[in-house]
Amino acid sequence: MQPTRRTRRRRTLVPAALLLSAATLLAACGSSDQGGAAADRPSASASATEQASRQPKADTEASQRLLAAAADGKPDAVREALADGADIEARDDRGRTPLLLAATGDHDVAARILVEAGADPDAQDDQEDSAWLVTGVTGSVKMARVLIPAEPDYTLENRYGGTSLIPAGEHGHADYVREVLKSTDMDVDHVNDLGWTALLEAVILGDGGADHQEVVELLLDGGADPKLADRDGVTPLQHAQDKGQDEIVELLRAAGA
Repeated sequence: MQPTRRTRRRRTLVPAALLLSAATLLAACGSSDQGGAAADRPSASASATEQASRQPKADTEASQRLLAAAADGKPDAVREALADGADIEARDDRGRTPLLLAATGDHDVAARILVEAGADPDAQDDQEDSAWLVTGVTGSVKMARVLIPAEPDYTLENRYGGTSLIPAGEHGHADYVREVLKSTDMDVDHVNDLGWTALLEAVILGDGGADHQEVVELLLDGGADPKLADRDGVTPLQHAQDKGQDEIVELLRAAGA
């Protein structure tokens, strides 16, 4: 920074060795400071866990009642707590909002009240679950239908980097997969952090039974790429063959795998 007034300063002779030592020390300090700043600097996009931890926990009696009512699926208690000024985005000790609790418990009436009151379907908890993402695990078609009017973000990812279709494929939730493919524009070939799509997960983690066969057929009809391999280059067909899932092998071959 330039001085505000120009002043004449007396020149002082400093031994070269001392200058070199000082320069070395300054360089080391500067390098350390820069490294510390880089280490302390938050990433451009904070994780859902960090976002949840920064959210205020329920600190009013009405908000506590709202969380409990949503978790228990008590519509009248939900309405009463909201009327008493409860925070609709209050968080419990695990970062879960009332809507997320209602979705987890598959309490569709309580969830509908919260959605109509403006609850955020994308709010994620400490485990990066959201009300919408949970439906992929539960396979609840009725809850999906409650949440769709709230326009959830279908690209939102869980802690494994997957969208709701991927756990639905794993668990063989055929009715849910059918509903999602019909009612949303979710990417059927989204790849999670394990390198798996919903199709791969249905094969790799499925049992090859009737439910998983139906899921595979629905995903293929919905545009899933039967040749899209995992990160090791193993295709759904190869996985199905290795697991002895003969019916799924035939479905994949018929789809051009």
